[in-house]
Amino acid sequence: MLKAHSITCIKGDRLLFEDLCLQVQPGEVCQIHGSNGVGKTALLRILCGLTLPEGGEVFWNSTPIRKDPGNFQADLTYVGHSNGIKMDLTPRENLAFALTLQSSSPGASIDEALEKVGLGMFQHLPCRVLSAGQRRRVAIARLYLSRAPLWVLDEPLGAIDAEGVQSIENAIQDHLNEDGMAILTTHQPLSVKHTVIRAVHLDN
Repeated sequence: MLKAHSITCIKGDRLLFEDLCLQVQPGEVCQIHGSNGVGKTALLRILCGLTLPEGGEVFWNSTPIRKDPGNFQADLTYVGHSNGIKMDLTPRENLAFALTLQSSSPGASIDEALEKVGLGMFQHLPCRVLSAGQRRRVAIARLYLSRAPLWVLDEPLGAIDAEGVQSIENAIQDHLNEDGMAILTTHQPLSVKHTVIRAVHLDN
């Protein structure tokens, strides 16, 4: 279980949010809502341990993540607003590199991951020649290789067509069905079945 207690975030001289609490348990998804600039990405970075909050604490299985960051990072897959891919590498090469940085599922197959995101025919092209949506799919393909129980996703449905959205929702659904957890931001409704969706609303 991931739990955030009394989180406060200040960016520059502006208070984005304070005393924010949330939790997500196995089989649940937490969807963070809010307009642009209210701190959604900042909150995700705090939950991932990439940024320290001004106040409060984030716990992973009852242990503060700052006390055992290595164990927490091994249980986490983060897909940020930036795709985090190398533009001169191919989709296949990017995923091979990602496998050296994350915990992979048994029998993880780059070929299958690329097929699931519709990039099988583009796997040997450098990412710099791909469209914005295809580059996003390269980033999302990392989810099909991960065995981490916690997924943190910043606008995973952005720049994705309807077929791609359904594919991502199916991946999230399968992850939750296996007692995984997901925290995400999206401006679009999320379609997952028989799942507890916890909502967190940030505003000005």
